[in-house]
Amino acid sequence: MPFYKFKCNSCKKNFEVLKKINEEKKASCPYCDSEDTERVYGSVGVVFKGSGFYSTDSKKSASKKAEVSK
Repeated sequence: MPFYKFKCNSCKKNFEVLKKINEEKKASCPYCDSEDTERVYGSVGVVFKGSGFYSTDSKKSASKKAEVSK
């Protein structure tokens, strides 16, 4: 079960709630019990490991291409 981040519009505090994926995405604020909350979307950290993710990994240089074509 993932954690979802929420922001309370009443008291302006942020909090996290553990919810099932298919469960309703609304949450009540644990600080003031308000139902006026909205889900906060953050950036996702992506790490590319291995070769082939950069333009210099899979391309041959111009001099190597010339030697191969001779």
